[in-house]
Amino acid sequence: MAKSANLYARIEPEVKEQAEKILSTLGIPASNAINMFYKQIILQRGLPFEVKIPDRTPTDISTLGTEELHAELEKG
Repeated sequence: MAKSANLYARIEPEVKEQAEKILSTLGIPASNAINMFYKQIILQRGLPFEVKIPDRTPTDISTLGTEELHAELEKG
């Protein structure tokens, strides 16, 4: 069995830059992070995080009246 395989993926440059900056701070090469991600996919038998559409969109409080604002604050 091969000791490594190549993976080619397209990613937004800003996302790549931000992620690699964080990984560098952690001392983790991008290739190791990708390998860890793939291993978690195998262990979890799916993505290692929840992927779903939010139940509701965030409330824009600038559009609420006083009573509506208080009601939203009471919710949470």
